[in-house]
Amino acid sequence: MKGITSKELQQLLQTSTDFQLIDVREPDEHAAFNIGGQMIPLNEITANIGQIDKEKMVVFYCRKGIRSQFAIQKLEDKFPFDNLYNLIGGTESWKRTFEDI
Repeated sequence: MKGITSKELQQLLQTSTDFQLIDVREPDEHAAFNIGGQMIPLNEITANIGQIDKEKMVVFYCRKGIRSQFAIQKLEDKFPFDNLYNLIGGTESWKRTFEDI
């Protein structure tokens, strides 16, 4: 499974790279803290397959990176994706990396 670090994701955001960012957490988690992107809860991920870009880089995230890994695995097992990336360590890693900035 392909992964991306918080610093690499920040670079993508700062350079206006064309990619898709998907939060697979629940709405209350997203409302409390998020790093942007579209929210598609994990239990709705396959039902929303049409919203996931097949051409450009797609980065999934959650709190620790576990649910996003599961989402990617689920999608790659059922559909021909090769452009999915997991935010390593999720929002917890993001906060640790950037809390002092």
